[in-house]
Amino acid sequence: MSSLGAIGLAPDEEALYEVLLDRSPATLDQLAATWPRAGLEPLLASLESRGLISASAGPLYTAVAPEIALDVLLLAAERDLLRVRERARELEEAFQERARERTPPVVVEVVTGRRAVEQRHAQIQRAARQQLRCLSKRPYFDPLGSVAAQRELLDRGVTSRMIYEREFVAAKGALRQIEAMVGAGQQARVLPELPMKLYVVDDRLALLLLRHEPADAVAALVIHPSGLLEALIRLFEGLWQRALPLGLAPSARNPARDSRDDARLIALLLSGLTDEAIARQLGVGHRTAERRIAELMAFLGARTRFQAGVQAARSHRP
Repeated sequence: MSSLGAIGLAPDEEALYEVLLDRSPATLDQLAATWPRAGLEPLLASLESRGLISASAGPLYTAVAPEIALDVLLLAAERDLLRVRERARELEEAFQERARERTPPVVVEVVTGRRAVEQRHAQIQRAARQQLRCLSKRPYFDPLGSVAAQRELLDRGVTSRMIYEREFVAAKGALRQIEAMVGAGQQARVLPELPMKLYVVDDRLALLLLRHEPADAVAALVIHPSGLLEALIRLFEGLWQRALPLGLAPSARNPARDSRDDARLIALLLSGLTDEAIARQLGVGHRTAERRIAELMAFLGARTRFQAGVQAARSHRP
């Protein structure tokens, strides 16, 4: 899709309009000399019908100023989107009414098959309007797509709260990914283990993974407003209170001590990695990692590595 595809322009139409912005007015022959692709005349006719260009005797083609021409198309697209949203609201109301009439009412949908589960996973993430809560553990469906979906939500101002299982934090590249997401606005915490893989959208929908192996037996539950959904929300909130924050910012009390490297080190200590694994994650030698751990423990007055991570994390808990 072109950058103006959202208002109905194909890539060739956008490219030709840009040419005309630079070369207006221009005859058909002049445009043909600079346009290497076929279908020039139909494209010109389409741009004229959309009000993006005007044609005078000759014919001589002139681009209409974008501020005027594109504003008209944008307003039309916005009206179309409002109609679609209203129709979607009507269909949702009809669906909920039918669901209420069923005995017993529909509370849980069962989704089976990897492709269907992954599709619902993506849909449910993008459906968030105010908040997305997530318990993040295996399996990690399409991690790059999930990151893109999370960034899209954060860009829209949706609150994202993620509890990661320690195993994920220890994975190669995971800490940098979490750090990037926290930098984009995600709230991230960690626990040694999580009871399930769960997504909760606002207070109206949840996705709970049941099975992820073998591939032909993948299954999930989509949970609608009910006592079950309320229980899952309470479960998440209880785990959130117990979890320790990741991606820590420097402390206002001692910014010189709490560097970005210390924040990464704290997260790795919480994940329970060995000194060797911590060294690999930080990209330093084994002895350097040992020295940094010892310095942090001494600064915090901690007896164990994990205690040091817990104390540092709790001192930053919002």
